[in-house]
Amino acid sequence: MPTSTYAITMLFAGIGIPILAALNAALGGRIGSPVAASVVLFAIAFLSAATVYATGLFKPTGSLLAAPKHLFLAGVLIAFYVLSITFIAPKFGVGNAVFFVLLGQLISAAMIDHFGLFGAQINPLSMTRAGGVLLMTVGVYVTQQA
Repeated sequence: MPTSTYAITMLFAGIGIPILAALNAALGGRIGSPVAASVVLFAIAFLSAATVYATGLFKPTGSLLAAPKHLFLAGVLIAFYVLSITFIAPKFGVGNAVFFVLLGQLISAAMIDHFGLFGAQINPLSMTRAGGVLLMTVGVYVTQQA
């Protein structure tokens, strides 16, 4: 698959994050429970992922039981994200909440790439790359100023 396809797919995933935050925060407010809204979100996400899996396009290549247990922390992290954004976005603003999410993503992505954590491809944090992360951080900050 061409690299441009990966970039466009991730661009759309990024576009979806603030939309997810706004929609789920609104649902949580409407039903009076951010936790219940998050459960509904995960149920729909599960059904969506199960549907894609059932198509047979993505076959497992290894045993789920043999996978290192720390890899399942991803499920806890996505639950933390959804619960926190659903609860905090209505009180703090979607833009402000996503700003700090993006800041956290920039920092953790740079560290994961630099050290090759969790089996990621190593991409050392050079001064140029660090400057780029700083520039992106400033850019995200500027978008949140009145």
